[in-house]
Amino acid sequence: MPHTLLIGGSGFIGIHLAKLLSDKGRKITVIGKNQIPSNLLPEDVNYISGNFGNQMFLMEILKNVDEIVHLAYTSTPKTSFENPIDDIFNNLSYSVKLFEVAQKFDIKKIVFISTGGAVYGNAVKLPIDEKHKTDPVSPYGITKLSIEKYALMFHHINGLPIIILRPGNAYGEGQIPFKGQGFVATAIASILKNIPINLFGENGTIRDYIYVKDLANAIYLALENAKIGEIYNIGTKIGKSNRDILDILFEFAKDNDLKYQLNILPERAFDVKENILDNTKFINDTGWIIKTDITEGLKKTWDYYAHSLAL
Repeated sequence: MPHTLLIGGSGFIGIHLAKLLSDKGRKITVIGKNQIPSNLLPEDVNYISGNFGNQMFLMEILKNVDEIVHLAYTSTPKTSFENPIDDIFNNLSYSVKLFEVAQKFDIKKIVFISTGGAVYGNAVKLPIDEKHKTDPVSPYGITKLSIEKYALMFHHINGLPIIILRPGNAYGEGQIPFKGQGFVATAIASILKNIPINLFGENGTIRDYIYVKDLANAIYLALENAKIGEIYNIGTKIGKSNRDILDILFEFAKDNDLKYQLNILPERAFDVKENILDNTKFINDTGWIIKTDITEGLKKTWDYYAHSLAL
């Protein structure tokens, strides 16, 4: 069975991916920064706390690895403005070090999870395909794009088996609210805690929301079927505004006799207004099928947080 290394695999997306890959029979090692509760990952996952920017640490880990999924990232589009230099140091430099070390081993595939929103910037046309210009408007997007460029450089020069995925806005069970990323989780938690929800503009931004288990399945299919050296959008080809999402969540709140508060604030300069991803290339190459529509996904997410002791 393939041995898959998940870097940053103890995060929101990584935990769902680890469970899926475990079910598919893969051997899994997860690298994370901190010790995590054992119940968050499958029992058969080998969890290692460590810094993947450390060359000696990586050299030891990669000896018996067949494939890598690089999920680790320390900032969000919003928080990257607070310390752009830190964004470069902790994300770009560590990723380049990973690529440098990985090319010394017999790794079959390396999947880098980039971003389908921040690298493109403001859309010239919708939906956005992979040939759309990249013009990021945040340090987060600039750094993600820089990592992509380095990965492709190593691919073209040294044959690094890189695949780049640009996902839309992931949501679902387990995302941590109030962290500057994850509108759905923050909106649901705000309703349940009776905290006002901030909407920037009358309708907010338009995003391509993708349920986390559909995203995890896309990453699995990238490992199985995607072409090395390619960039793929991972989205639904459907755009929903923040207001559209809230309209659905407010219906759930009414069904549960919960009140909600909404603050309309000025638009923010760093927010891309619209982002909808063309997924045609990835579907054609991998056979990916989106199984969860937005209403079903939001209901599953709502039910999770409504029953979560964390809230």
